[in-house]
Amino acid sequence: MFQETNSAASKTGNMVHPDPNLSSSSAASSDANDFAARNSNFSAYDAARLSGEVSSPLMMSPWNQPSPFANSWSNSNKTISHSQPQNSLIGSLVREEGHIYSLAAKDDILYTGSDSKNIRVWKNMQEYSAFKSNSGLVKAIIISGDKIFTGHQDGKIRLWKISPKDPSVHKRFGTMPRFFDIFKASIKPSNYVEVKRNRSAVWIKHTDAISCLSMSQENGLLYSASWDRTFKVWRPESSKCIESVKAHDDAVNSVVAGVGGMVFTGSADGTVKVWKREQKGKAVRHTLHQTLLSQESAVTALAVNESGSVVYSGSSDGLVNFWEVEKELSHGGVLKGHKLAVLCLEAAGNLAFSGSADKTICVWRREGAVHTCLSVLTGHTGPVKCLAVEKDKESALDGDADKKWVVYSGSLDKSVKVWSVSEMAPGMQPPGSMQQNYGETNWDSIPSAKY
Repeated sequence: MFQETNSAASKTGNMVHPDPNLSSSSAASSDANDFAARNSNFSAYDAARLSGEVSSPLMMSPWNQPSPFANSWSNSNKTISHSQPQNSLIGSLVREEGHIYSLAAKDDILYTGSDSKNIRVWKNMQEYSAFKSNSGLVKAIIISGDKIFTGHQDGKIRLWKISPKDPSVHKRFGTMPRFFDIFKASIKPSNYVEVKRNRSAVWIKHTDAISCLSMSQENGLLYSASWDRTFKVWRPESSKCIESVKAHDDAVNSVVAGVGGMVFTGSADGTVKVWKREQKGKAVRHTLHQTLLSQESAVTALAVNESGSVVYSGSSDGLVNFWEVEKELSHGGVLKGHKLAVLCLEAAGNLAFSGSADKTICVWRREGAVHTCLSVLTGHTGPVKCLAVEKDKESALDGDADKKWVVYSGSLDKSVKVWSVSEMAPGMQPPGSMQQNYGETNWDSIPSAKY
């Protein structure tokens, strides 16, 4: 628990840290100089960021050195102000109980998962409610209607339902796979698959941590990726696993459902693969359609934009690759903006967001096949592990022609930061577009390939 600063904090059990000195891009360079004295700022591009002249990530890795977490914050119930700079920090949500590993946002409600047993719910930047899982680390959260799906370190998916009488109440109503389904499958020897040398398990359950969840908007299927090198396909209404795919030679770090029956997976084996859901005889199966990327560095994150036209992948070498679906998945280029591993990606509108172990978030604007870095959001004191993005509804209601987004970033510094990001923000200079040809980097990857 964090320290209480006033009565409001003690009632809600959470803290909000507003930015003490919001900065615009014109003042960004001076703000970068006082970063050590400030907890949050919006900083402009630093040419050294692409130089590759960095210390070994093994030495710099936040897992190998303490982070200067702040333990005293001011409390404020701030809302989004449209007079703020176009890309700026709104505030920070802090709950000193664990590193933040997963986020999900919908209708101004934010869910946060950590390595504690609690899933916390935030509304208007105040803690709204919480519910507890006995499984420990929450690796993934997705929202579908009035249901919440959480993926866990123990390889199981938990289902939670929002109470129709009290939206702050969340009740657990199932686990995937169900115990009865595991028992039923265990009776047939043909349902067992080899998972490790001299070890087998029924195919319907993951045998290692779940790393990612994705819901297909086309067919309502739920996809889960795991360190057990598979991805599985579920029917949420019945909680049944309908397919398991041995997808990679190492941990599957990310899975995302696209359009046209396509599913994308990224792995610690350095590959990005495309799978298509197709009729195979009487059954419908996912078959390998294409391998988009094969490299030494682990693939750590994937994202697909809303229209399904662009696929992004982040990797442990700090690069973001992208492909254009409408051009038969041709490689569009590489975005270089990070010194350490890319740990998470999100896409919204014409923007893409990349969070990194270097503690920053790069905001990229896509115009055709060209991406321009609009800003580098700084302020976290630990690796940025997860992102969630929502439309800024207030700007839409105001009839603002400028498309704005509310971006949530979760970090291993135990905080979530909330940002206001505009698609109309001017690009940083130099070099404006940080898109480079693939393979021109000598950055090292961080030690672990599992994310």
